[in-house]
Order: sequence, then structure tokens, then C-alpha cells
Amino acid sequence: MLIAALVVLVIIPIFGYIALYNRLVAAANKVDAAWANIDAQLTRRSDLVPNLIETVKGYASHERETLDAVITARAAGLSASSPAAASAADGAMTGALRQLFALAEAYPQLRANENFLQLQQEVSRLETSIAEYHQAYNSSVQDLNTLRETFPSNLVAGSKPKFAAREYFEASEEAKQVPKISF
Repeated sequence: MLIAALVVLVIIPIFGYIALYNRLVAAANKVDAAWANIDAQLTRRSDLVPNLIETVKGYASHERETLDAVITARAAGLSASSPAAASAADGAMTGALRQLFALAEAYPQLRANENFLQLQQEVSRLETSIAEYHQAYNSSVQDLNTLRETFPSNLVAGSKPKFAAREYFEASEEAKQVPKISF
């Protein structure tokens, strides 16, 4: 009888704590891995930008404002250190690239340039990949945040910084707007 009481009062809560802690660790690691995937794709896209700009410069060098917007957005993306900063930088980059690709419509020679077309296709593939990784990241954040807020796992998560609530990766207003190009 005493052993059964000991099991119920001590052993089961210890195993319960361990199980909850391990679920929280797995959820936090999933968020970190999802963020690493986004970061890798954003870096790959930023690495393509100099080539894209050089290609466009040859045809539309007088469109300095658009080229500068892409360069500025790239710099902001490379220096982003949090999901919120990366989200804002991603929105600026998406908007700047939209403007650049819309600008290309006015230059038939540029649209026919094989290098430009390859870069445009690669950026398009990366944009699709980034959107998919955003979704996976936000899903992971939702899982972690829900787990850390529900009872009894909130008792385990509350005191551990590793299990702090994470930010969602949200599209900025700039990324949602259609580019305005005037000729």
C-alpha cells in the first residue's frame, strides 16, 4: 500500500514532468529548425540579387530608384536578427523584386536576356520555397506556443527561457502591395 502511494505521489509526476519537458524540447527544436530553413532560403535569395541587379543595370541603368530599393532590401535582409526583423526585410525584398520584375516588362531586350530569365525563375522558385517554409515555421510556432500555454505543460515551460513564446513570421504591408511602376 505504501509503495503504491509512493508510485502515485512521486514516480508518476516525475515521469509526467520528463514527458512534458521532452515534448517542449522537441517543439522548440522544431521551431529552430524551421527558422533555419527560412534563413537559408532568404540568404540564397539575397545571394542572387547582385547578379540580378548587374543584369538589369545593362538595360535599365536609369531606373536607379528601383535598383537602390533592391540593394537596400538586400542589406536589411542580411542584417536581420529576429523573425520580426527578417519578416520586415523579407517584405521589403519581395516588394522591391516585384518592382524590378515589373520594370523588366518595359524592356523587351531584358525580358529576352537568358541570364535575366534564369535569375527570375530561380527567384520565383525561392519565393515559393520561402512561402512554404513560412507556413511550416508558423505552424511550428503555433504548436510550441500552444503547448507552452496549456496545462500542465505551462508549469514546465514557464520557468525555462528556451521555451519562451516565439514570434510568427508575418508578411509586411509592403509585401502585400502591388508594385507601382510609371514610365
